[in-house]
Amino acid sequence: MIAIYRKYRPKKLEDVLGQETLVQILKNAAKTDRLAHAYLFSGPRGSGKTTTARLIAKIANCQKRQSDEKFKQVGEPCNECQACTEIDSGIAMDVIEIDAASNRGIDEIRDLKEGIRLSPSSYAYKVFIIDEVHQLTKEAFNALLKTLEEPPKHAIIILATTEFEKVPATISSRTQRFNFKKVTLREIADKLETICKLEKIAHSKEALELIAEAAEGSFRDAESLLDQLRPLNNADLTHAVGGAGAESRGKISVEDVEKTIGRVGFSRVSELADFLLKNELEKSLAYLNKINEEGYNITQFNKDLIQYFRKVLALKFAPILEKDFRQILTDSEVNKLKEHSQLVGAAAGQQKVINLVKSLIRAYTEMRYSPFAIVPLEVAIIENLKS
Repeated sequence: MIAIYRKYRPKKLEDVLGQETLVQILKNAAKTDRLAHAYLFSGPRGSGKTTTARLIAKIANCQKRQSDEKFKQVGEPCNECQACTEIDSGIAMDVIEIDAASNRGIDEIRDLKEGIRLSPSSYAYKVFIIDEVHQLTKEAFNALLKTLEEPPKHAIIILATTEFEKVPATISSRTQRFNFKKVTLREIADKLETICKLEKIAHSKEALELIAEAAEGSFRDAESLLDQLRPLNNADLTHAVGGAGAESRGKISVEDVEKTIGRVGFSRVSELADFLLKNELEKSLAYLNKINEEGYNITQFNKDLIQYFRKVLALKFAPILEKDFRQILTDSEVNKLKEHSQLVGAAAGQQKVINLVKSLIRAYTEMRYSPFAIVPLEVAIIENLKS
């Protein structure tokens, strides 16, 4: 069975979600045959950098685009010709992918310089994709520089990195640079919803939102986690026990996701926040102990709690942010945040919550290195809620 993240990898530029501006630029370049000879893609992991690099390789070598002037104006690959299908399958001889994390030395770049001079074996362009390019050594960057200055007409070099600031200016200045944005929780959740419908994966909406949140802006991470949870879905279980007439066994729930990733959902964080805002020390400690006893990552739980209070304070002091929060949260979640922002109260109450957040941040720093992760968090709560 093909992994979900591979099966639903974008086949054309239009499918690259969350990057509308750069997609439009690349499509226009494709329509007018103005693809550059060197690109630098920077941005968070899982945002589409390597996928877009492969799409450029397909567009540059698509045989239908070369023979059909009308189709060329679409600015996309056909996904049907030999070049497109071979690149999709990862067997294209003229598309070379290099992982700079494990091939970071000058010898590898010298090999690239030698290989780039050779004409393509069967395509119009030879495409080199160097992933995590920031990990190249200084000597390797110097060796790459000459190739970027005078690339052969038959070559396209695409550099990808999650740490743009580590790429020398001499390299970046010789490329067309595109910055990939971190995709939103809503965009990830919507794509997961689409995949679930196509794959007939039974799920709850809240479960997909928690998967999207845990992915932290990475489509690939979200799709991999959905694949991991897939055996829990209704359709697979029904099929396994004998077809459509079999009894329904369940679906992917918030609890399933929580247990798999060791991270709690919005409702659990909100519940503890409610106790804290109402100054209910005993209930706060009891609830925290329950979370810990159930085996969840207590350090991550504190991180989520800090983010929750950040949103509460933001709505208190800048209500205009409600519109932005509705882009990444459900209506019920935003309403709960608004309810808690009203509990913050006047100046004294506001300062108390601010002090609590500062204490939680200090506790988070200590928890990351403590063998007793729950203790700093408990102390922070006690110090801020005791009478």
